[in-house]
Amino acid sequence: MNLNSTPLFERISRLAKNVLRQQDGPLTEDLVRRSGGFGLGQVPSRLVPDVTTRIVCGYCSTGCALTAHMKNGQAVNLSPDPTYPVNRGMACPKGWEALAPLEAKDRAVTPLLRNAEGEMVPTSWQAAVSEFTDRFREVADRHGPEAMAFLSTGQIPTEEMVFLGALAKFGMGMIHGDGNTRQCMATSATAYKESFGFDAPPYSYADFEESDVIVLVGSNLCIAHPIMWERICRNPHNPEIVVIDPRKTETATAATQHYAIRAKSDLLFFYAIANEILRRGGVDRSFVQCHTAGFEDFQKFIECYTPESVSADVGIAPNEIRRLAKTIMTGKRVSFWWTMGVNQGHEAVRTAQALINLALMTGNIGRPGTGANSITGQCNAMGSRIFSNTTGLFGGRNFTNPEDRSEVAEILGIAEEKIPQVDSLAYDQILEAVRAGKIKALWVVATNGAHSWIHQSEARETLQMLDVLVVQDLYANTETARMADVFLPAAGWGEKEGTFINSERRIGLVKKIRRAPGQALADFHIFRLVAEAWGCGELFSAWKSPEDVFGSMKALSRNQPCEFTGISGYRMIEEEGGIQWPLRAADVTPQEVGDSQVIRERRLFEDGEFFRKDGRAQFCFEAPTMLPEPVDQEFPLVLLTGRGSSSQWHTQTRTAKSPILRKLYRADRTVEIHPGDAVQLGVVAEDLVRVRSRRGSLEARAVLSESLREGEIFISMHHDDTNLLTHPSFDPYSRQPSYKFCAVSVELSAEAKLNPSQNKVEK
Repeated sequence: MNLNSTPLFERISRLAKNVLRQQDGPLTEDLVRRSGGFGLGQVPSRLVPDVTTRIVCGYCSTGCALTAHMKNGQAVNLSPDPTYPVNRGMACPKGWEALAPLEAKDRAVTPLLRNAEGEMVPTSWQAAVSEFTDRFREVADRHGPEAMAFLSTGQIPTEEMVFLGALAKFGMGMIHGDGNTRQCMATSATAYKESFGFDAPPYSYADFEESDVIVLVGSNLCIAHPIMWERICRNPHNPEIVVIDPRKTETATAATQHYAIRAKSDLLFFYAIANEILRRGGVDRSFVQCHTAGFEDFQKFIECYTPESVSADVGIAPNEIRRLAKTIMTGKRVSFWWTMGVNQGHEAVRTAQALINLALMTGNIGRPGTGANSITGQCNAMGSRIFSNTTGLFGGRNFTNPEDRSEVAEILGIAEEKIPQVDSLAYDQILEAVRAGKIKALWVVATNGAHSWIHQSEARETLQMLDVLVVQDLYANTETARMADVFLPAAGWGEKEGTFINSERRIGLVKKIRRAPGQALADFHIFRLVAEAWGCGELFSAWKSPEDVFGSMKALSRNQPCEFTGISGYRMIEEEGGIQWPLRAADVTPQEVGDSQVIRERRLFEDGEFFRKDGRAQFCFEAPTMLPEPVDQEFPLVLLTGRGSSSQWHTQTRTAKSPILRKLYRADRTVEIHPGDAVQLGVVAEDLVRVRSRRGSLEARAVLSESLREGEIFISMHHDDTNLLTHPSFDPYSRQPSYKFCAVSVELSAEAKLNPSQNKVEK
């Protein structure tokens, strides 16, 4: 059969041309208005004049607002928005340079197909989408729908996540789908659900400025979330700033107390803190009795975890443990904050819950300046956690719950039998299923797992086992895109519209301030093409624009803890400076001229009511477990990984496109080594060394640093082969990878041994 002559092919061709025609047109006043750029005045619907409009940044989870300066219908510059309640006129280097990735010369501008010779060649949208859907349908027909899967992202607007999740599972019949938020936020989501009854970060950024004790755990805010650090610097209460981290990071250097615990000894450490608070009478008995469950069992459990009993294992003297316990129990407004140093561990969920337990037992939750507060990673990880429809059904529901499936089916107007009745596999389990030959077709959207996934060489081998790999991204030259059979060029941040949800649950607007290059399309429009090609376009006929999807999101949030039915639409989000969930219709006050309809900074649990059936928060705990890969004689050092600079982002897919950002960090690969270890290794500064684990090796320049404990080294996560080393261990509850600990060795590289005079890098 000649596919090019079929009615479906012709229909897809017409739709693709229409979408491209709409997307390639000028940015008119009407279009910017629909994207949320209000206040332009009554001008003809031609090119937008030189105006400004607000747009939420697309890098980290802080959710800063930037002012886009428009000229001839295109954003030509960005500056921080001084009126937005998140960043208040501040921006990190990535925000200032957020347009640079859109201007990169290597942007993907046309779909690509792998030909018989194994080369990727340009093709049309209709041919690419037809190849995609034909090959996926062939896999489904031969092996069943469980042989298809998708991997999504925390980097696209929530509306696009909703569309992808609905299309893949309700339209195409997939069972399995997960996202790269599994790498950063699954631990916190799992911990909150069990402890609070819902994935509910309770805080507002205002709490940074209200606390008198701020406890930061595995969180280098100065580098990873610099605007949040600026909020701490604005705190007028002269707070005690406590950092718990194996490394003396930039944040630890600026803190008032630093506890350099041994890597992955957090759980023991926090149990000892809880023990000491209990022994000293620091428990808020009234709060615990009225608002929590399980404290008596927790109290018995921590009896054996005294400062003396854990001191050797955590590397902190008993008196120092007591000092921190006293700091916490005497604080009036204590807030606990954590990021990847907690989330990426082999017992990460219980570690996060150990912090939640400290907040609960001292009554530090629901009040200004308090909380057990997980700081999210990606710009829309919070949106992904609630609305990606991957390992949880829309709005925080469950695929296994018949009532939840019925409710979602009714809201979206679909047949209930289209909704899977079983949970999806998690990211690592999807890759395991590929290795086992059970999953044969994979669709990857806006993520680069061939670089970022743990045990990188195995991940790449796994992707090569697929019958078909489809990658949808801004660039066709990422490590994952280079392995694709079909590549779909996507528009990036600033080239489409929608919403992000930041760490403090604030919904903010993303707008189209640039045209996507060539034939690149917004992910929203790509999903429309795929839906038509698969033959399920009618299911999504009501979603003609992202704001249509937002209307469905509101309905899906109704009667859920994350409800935001009080948001009338994009215009209200713009006018209010972003809106935190929950916001029910009854919570919205009549607006008077110049007044806000909602309180801008809102925290959860002010009434002491939690989302579990009994209305109480649950104390969750478990005995610490052995490290998956302890050091030994062959691999005597511990590798720590993390963010290397405030100017870098993840796999550098975007930040490397900016010449300015490239100048703000050292381009070559480095490894930080304690001077004491360097002496034992015979290594001096700038030596070329080989770092080796049981999975692979890499070469790097030695940087001697006393910010580390002896026996531990540090390599930035951003380098393309850091994950050749990392150990594929996972938290058993969240399935989040443990990037922060593996056993390695360090020695001079072979080249350095042979040519000592050529070893040093040129100054």
